[in-house]
Amino acid sequence: MTSKAAQIPDRSIRICADRGGTFCDVHASYPDPQDLSERKEIVVKLLSQDPANYRDAPTEGIRRILEIVTSTSIPRGQILKTDKIDYIRLSTTVATNALLERKGHRHALITTKGFKDLLLIGNQSRPRIFDLNIRRPSPLYSEVVEVDERVTLAGYTYDPQAAEHAVVFTEDGKVARGLRGPGWDGKHDAEGPGEVVRGLSGEAVRIITRPDETSVRRDLESLYSKGYNSLAIVFVHSYTYPDHELFVGRIAREIGFQQVSISSQLIPMIKMVPRGVSSTADAYLTPILMEYLDGFFKGFDDMLRRGSGKEAKDEREAGTKQGDEGLHDPRVEFMGSDGGLLDLDNFSGLKSILSGPAGGVVGYALTSWDEERRQPVIGLDVGGTSTDVSRYSGRYETVYETTTAGITIQSPQLDINTVAAGGGSRLFWRNGLFQAGPESAGAEPGPACYRKGGPLAVTDANLLLGRLIPSYFPNIFGKSEKEPLDVEASRRAFEELAGRINSDPSIAKRMDMDEIVYGFIKVANETMCRPIRALTESRGFATSKHILASFGGAGGQHACEIARLLGIKTILIHRHSSILSAYGLALADRAYELQEPSSTQYNTSTKAGLISRLDALAKNVTLELNRQGFKGARLRTERMLNMRFEGTDTALMVLCEGDEVDTEDFEAAFKREYKKEFGFLLETKIVVDDVKVRGIGKTFDTLGPSVFSELASLSPPPRAASDSKIDSRYSVYFEDIGRLNDTPVYLLEKLDLGDKVAGPAMIVDGTQTIVVVPGTEAIALSRHLVINVNTGEEDLQK
Repeated sequence: MTSKAAQIPDRSIRICADRGGTFCDVHASYPDPQDLSERKEIVVKLLSQDPANYRDAPTEGIRRILEIVTSTSIPRGQILKTDKIDYIRLSTTVATNALLERKGHRHALITTKGFKDLLLIGNQSRPRIFDLNIRRPSPLYSEVVEVDERVTLAGYTYDPQAAEHAVVFTEDGKVARGLRGPGWDGKHDAEGPGEVVRGLSGEAVRIITRPDETSVRRDLESLYSKGYNSLAIVFVHSYTYPDHELFVGRIAREIGFQQVSISSQLIPMIKMVPRGVSSTADAYLTPILMEYLDGFFKGFDDMLRRGSGKEAKDEREAGTKQGDEGLHDPRVEFMGSDGGLLDLDNFSGLKSILSGPAGGVVGYALTSWDEERRQPVIGLDVGGTSTDVSRYSGRYETVYETTTAGITIQSPQLDINTVAAGGGSRLFWRNGLFQAGPESAGAEPGPACYRKGGPLAVTDANLLLGRLIPSYFPNIFGKSEKEPLDVEASRRAFEELAGRINSDPSIAKRMDMDEIVYGFIKVANETMCRPIRALTESRGFATSKHILASFGGAGGQHACEIARLLGIKTILIHRHSSILSAYGLALADRAYELQEPSSTQYNTSTKAGLISRLDALAKNVTLELNRQGFKGARLRTERMLNMRFEGTDTALMVLCEGDEVDTEDFEAAFKREYKKEFGFLLETKIVVDDVKVRGIGKTFDTLGPSVFSELASLSPPPRAASDSKIDSRYSVYFEDIGRLNDTPVYLLEKLDLGDKVAGPAMIVDGTQTIVVVPGTEAIALSRHLVINVNTGEEDLQK
């Protein structure tokens, strides 16, 4: 008889792991041994930290996946064989946590002489202007070395005749005529002596002082002898003239520095402060990230690292294959902060800041969006430690400058607002007020009910209200990892807290236990609504016109009440919603982008040159994705210009849409975006700061019809689920009706297509609990639950 492991083809198991603050979620798919044309799915959920039982949660989750698929016992600590694995995709919070906790790598900053304090001074913004005791975040670097080098731009920006006076270059970059007009010294090609060259942006750059190799090498060797092996190199104007940074970077690598973060290669954009801070963040975080990944790879055989490196890409490009039977080696791919997958060579600390929540955005965007309806979607990811909120309206909303833990980072990231309210948020009674968060119980020790002596948290409140049912919840708690949630621990902690609350003289009326526990839930719900309003109402969008896509381990317990608070009428909950960040990794596209600086006015005479630069970037992006195995219909590019009105410093990265695409009318696209963002237009010239091309390699063919197409085509139409499908009844507290002792509980997998469940009710599966409150109804579809929030309200009022 053939073993199950032998029935699974080599390179066929696809694994996606999302390591969050509390739980690590793993989704896998593999060919059905009975029908290899069909794929089966497995979900594994485990604690992100459990040092008494395993060292690394994603590795442990993958071990469990391989045990299940192959029906083979694999002891913990054993090197995992990867012959059956096609790919492993990871999203990780390692870099994020290192930044938040200030536990990154010790590194030095190398900068232009005279600018050692620039990043410490920053941009002089005062976000808390009325604080009497200003506490600025300390810089990430530990030491600064100044290099005697200097370049400057020839001419000045606001010369009324700048175009006529500017340096003129030949086609091959030689100076045809030097600077004229104000500032010219009358005898050199610019304001003074020094070679004048054309920068990447087209600007004329005057080289005042070149770095001296002997002194640079001496200073770097001194740093190396002190134990530094990570550097950030940030020079003035390197965005357009990177030669000096590259020169110093080459010397650093020759000396032996393991991490050299060169600002012009990371983010070739104007504005030295955010470019510099971003480079120090990369030097601070990338070594920590690589140390983690080295440890991760050590848990697997050598094929995994070999298949993830540059050599494997070169072989795929050349059409050669490794391994037996013409199969490629397994590979690891990583979720970047911008929602695209990156290979090992392109993954870094700077690109991983939002690696964790980005997978969830991809997951809900691709599974919730309906191209015909085009109704915008709000993603609500309620995890164990925090709630992440984002918006999708047919295109990922991206920001290019964000502040995390007081550090302003210049790098493309999905626009995700985070608030410290999740299942692990601790509960307090302070100054006569209910408070949920921002402190978190985390995964270790976790909430009180996790059997590790933890504090009261939102999860404990949901448990006591009946919104979590221990018998349906995974038994992964306690020292043995096999015990259920501890209801009594939560009850004891709440009884003690209730005693303090009711004895507080500020309380006008004594409250019972359910009122107190639900009070904390209401506070948590309001906290979760705050970033949603910031993403919608504060930007001119009506919140009620959106769909709410709820996911995350705790999302289903709060979705209905949050939708009511916001006036949202439709909620979508994917069947994999509790692990949607991991599931989103399976749907994510491979991304690769190139960007160059520009300093050009946008008009009819310059447009052709800008288009030519976009063409050149697109060619290189396409070649790289070809190397990664993407060709033909599976590859597309997005061409963008970073544009602003002259005299302003607010640039918008613009992508042509609709009728603008055929003619690449970037002026119309910019004015459309500017008007939408600011509500007015300026009557002045338009400047292009950057040209950028993003390549996207599709990793899947189609997801089938949208959720609304499926709902509209249901035949017969939705009908009430029969009582025979009620799996049990449980005592649950609801705000409108109080505690209902016989609330029906349905198993999600037992609901048929079109089954309708009216609230009050509970719908559960192995990884999530969905609370259907009174006045709402849920309709089961093949991949979603659709919850209509306003139905039944008249009956409720009666």
